[in-house]
Amino acid sequence: MKPNDHAHPAPSTPPSGDEPSHLQHTEIAHVMPVRMLWLVWGSLMFLTIVTVAVTSIDLGSRFNLIVAMGIATIKAGLVATYFMHLRWDRPFHTLVFAGSLLFVSLFIAMTLLDKSEYEADIEEMYIRQAQ
Repeated sequence: MKPNDHAHPAPSTPPSGDEPSHLQHTEIAHVMPVRMLWLVWGSLMFLTIVTVAVTSIDLGSRFNLIVAMGIATIKAGLVATYFMHLRWDRPFHTLVFAGSLLFVSLFIAMTLLDKSEYEADIEEMYIRQAQ
């Protein structure tokens, strides 16, 4: 069975204009081979196992976080690229997605920089709670 056997056929006649706008669909969705989907899924499962395995190794809290976030970023990229079909979409959509990631990273970085201002107060609070 070929990968395209399950694809919906393109309409043989163009829409008449009398149909509702949601039925005036002339493009065919991108069809992926099942093998590629399984490979991406296998990669995601492997990276999940690596994430769990890395937590059992003490690399220091900061480096453990960096490794976990790096693996999570790779996994998110695989999901967006293949399962959300961003690889075959318009380049503008990839630009919007990358820009969104950039701004989220910027906001998280700004929050982490601000955390150092209050770190002494937070440590003091934990010491008081332990007493």
